[in-house]
Amino acid sequence: MKYYELTYLISPDLSEPEVKNIQQKIDSFIQSEEGLLDSSITPEKINLSYPIKKRNQAYLASINFHFKPEKIKELEKEIKSENSILRFLVYSKKKLKPVEATKKPSAKKPEKEKKAELKDIEEKLEEILG
Repeated sequence: MKYYELTYLISPDLSEPEVKNIQQKIDSFIQSEEGLLDSSITPEKINLSYPIKKRNQAYLASINFHFKPEKIKELEKEIKSENSILRFLVYSKKKLKPVEATKKPSAKKPEKEKKAELKDIEEKLEEILG
Protein backbone atom coordinates (compact mmCIF):
# COMPACT_ATOMS: atom_id res chain seq x y z
CA MET A 1 0.00 0.00 0.00
CA LYS A 2 1.11 3.53 -0.72
CA TYR A 3 0.60 6.61 1.39
CA TYR A 4 -1.79 9.21 -0.09
CA GLU A 5 -3.32 12.54 0.75
CA LEU A 6 -6.74 13.61 -0.50
CA THR A 7 -7.59 17.30 -0.27
CA TYR A 8 -10.96 18.52 -1.46
CA LEU A 9 -13.28 21.54 -1.49
CA ILE A 10 -16.97 21.15 -0.63
CA SER A 11 -19.71 23.54 -1.65
CA PRO A 12 -20.43 26.25 0.94
CA ASP A 13 -24.18 25.86 0.31
CA LEU A 14 -24.29 22.79 2.56
CA SER A 15 -24.78 22.79 6.31
CA GLU A 16 -22.03 21.53 8.61
CA PRO A 17 -23.76 18.18 9.31
CA GLU A 18 -24.05 17.58 5.55
CA VAL A 19 -20.37 18.41 5.10
CA LYS A 20 -19.39 15.96 7.86
CA ASN A 21 -21.64 13.36 6.22
CA ILE A 22 -19.70 13.73 2.95
CA GLN A 23 -16.42 13.37 4.80
CA GLN A 24 -17.64 10.23 6.55
CA LYS A 25 -18.87 8.85 3.23
CA ILE A 26 -15.36 9.22 1.76
CA ASP A 27 -13.75 7.78 4.92
CA SER A 28 -16.04 4.75 4.84
CA PHE A 29 -15.36 4.19 1.13
CA ILE A 30 -11.60 4.15 1.79
CA GLN A 31 -12.05 1.70 4.66
CA SER A 32 -14.42 -0.53 2.67
CA GLU A 33 -11.72 -0.83 -0.03
CA GLU A 34 -9.22 -2.06 2.58
CA GLY A 35 -7.56 1.31 3.01
CA LEU A 36 -6.19 2.53 6.32
CA LEU A 37 -6.98 6.04 7.50
CA ASP A 38 -4.07 7.84 9.08
CA SER A 39 -5.37 11.33 9.86
CA SER A 40 -7.92 13.81 8.67
CA ILE A 41 -8.59 17.50 8.99
CA THR A 42 -12.15 18.44 9.88
CA PRO A 43 -13.70 20.59 7.17
CA GLU A 44 -13.48 24.30 7.78
CA LYS A 45 -14.92 27.15 5.78
CA ILE A 46 -12.39 29.25 3.88
CA ASN A 47 -12.40 32.15 1.43
CA LEU A 48 -11.13 31.18 -1.99
CA SER A 49 -8.54 33.23 -3.86
CA TYR A 50 -10.60 32.97 -7.02
CA PRO A 51 -14.11 31.70 -7.73
CA ILE A 52 -14.62 27.99 -8.32
CA LYS A 53 -17.92 27.12 -9.96
CA LYS A 54 -19.11 30.66 -9.16
CA ARG A 55 -18.43 30.30 -5.43
CA ASN A 56 -16.04 32.44 -3.40
CA GLN A 57 -16.08 30.25 -0.29
CA ALA A 58 -15.81 26.51 0.31
CA TYR A 59 -15.20 23.93 3.01
CA LEU A 60 -11.63 22.62 2.91
CA ALA A 61 -11.03 19.04 4.07
CA SER A 62 -8.05 16.69 3.92
CA ILE A 63 -7.43 13.00 4.60
CA ASN A 64 -4.15 11.06 4.86
CA PHE A 65 -4.45 7.34 4.23
CA HIS A 66 -2.79 4.14 3.01
CA PHE A 67 -4.39 2.67 -0.12
CA LYS A 68 -3.67 0.23 -2.90
CA PRO A 69 -2.56 2.13 -6.03
CA GLU A 70 -4.84 0.13 -8.33
CA LYS A 71 -7.92 1.32 -6.40
CA ILE A 72 -7.24 5.04 -6.71
CA LYS A 73 -9.32 5.26 -9.92
CA GLU A 74 -12.32 3.87 -8.02
CA LEU A 75 -11.83 6.47 -5.29
CA GLU A 76 -11.70 9.25 -7.89
CA LYS A 77 -14.94 7.96 -9.48
CA GLU A 78 -16.60 7.98 -6.06
CA ILE A 79 -15.50 11.55 -5.43
CA LYS A 80 -16.60 12.72 -8.89
CA SER A 81 -20.04 11.22 -8.32
CA GLU A 82 -20.53 13.55 -5.35
CA ASN A 83 -21.89 16.77 -6.90
CA SER A 84 -21.19 18.95 -3.88
CA ILE A 85 -17.41 18.46 -4.13
CA LEU A 86 -16.08 21.38 -6.15
CA ARG A 87 -12.46 20.25 -6.58
CA PHE A 88 -10.21 17.51 -5.28
CA LEU A 89 -6.62 16.36 -5.48
CA VAL A 90 -5.23 12.93 -4.62
CA TYR A 91 -1.49 12.56 -4.51
CA SER A 92 1.05 10.09 -3.25
CA LYS A 93 3.49 11.22 -0.64
CA LYS A 94 6.18 9.82 1.57
CA LYS A 95 5.20 9.30 5.15
CA LEU A 96 7.63 11.05 7.42
CA LYS A 97 9.02 9.03 10.27
CA PRO A 98 8.56 10.63 13.65
CA VAL A 99 11.80 12.10 14.87
CA GLU A 100 12.65 11.93 18.51
CA ALA A 101 13.84 15.14 20.01
CA THR A 102 17.45 14.86 20.99
CA LYS A 103 19.26 17.07 23.41
CA LYS A 104 22.09 19.08 21.99
CA PRO A 105 25.35 18.25 23.64
CA SER A 106 26.03 20.95 26.10
CA ALA A 107 28.93 23.02 24.91
CA LYS A 108 31.41 23.33 27.71
CA LYS A 109 32.24 26.89 28.40
CA PRO A 110 35.94 27.50 28.41
CA GLU A 111 37.19 28.09 31.90
CA LYS A 112 38.09 31.64 32.52
CA GLU A 113 41.77 32.15 32.86
CA LYS A 114 42.84 33.41 36.21
CA LYS A 115 44.14 36.91 36.06
CA ALA A 116 47.69 37.18 37.16
CA GLU A 117 48.29 39.42 40.09
CA LEU A 118 50.95 42.08 40.04
CA LYS A 119 53.05 40.28 42.70
CA ASP A 120 53.13 37.08 40.61
CA ILE A 121 54.25 39.00 37.53
CA GLU A 122 57.04 40.75 39.45
CA GLU A 123 58.27 37.39 40.86
CA LYS A 124 58.37 35.83 37.37
CA LEU A 125 60.28 38.80 36.00
CA GLU A 126 62.84 38.56 38.76
CA GLU A 127 63.28 34.82 38.06
CA ILE A 128 63.81 35.41 34.37
CA LEU A 129 66.05 38.43 34.69
CA GLY A 130 67.86 36.97 37.65
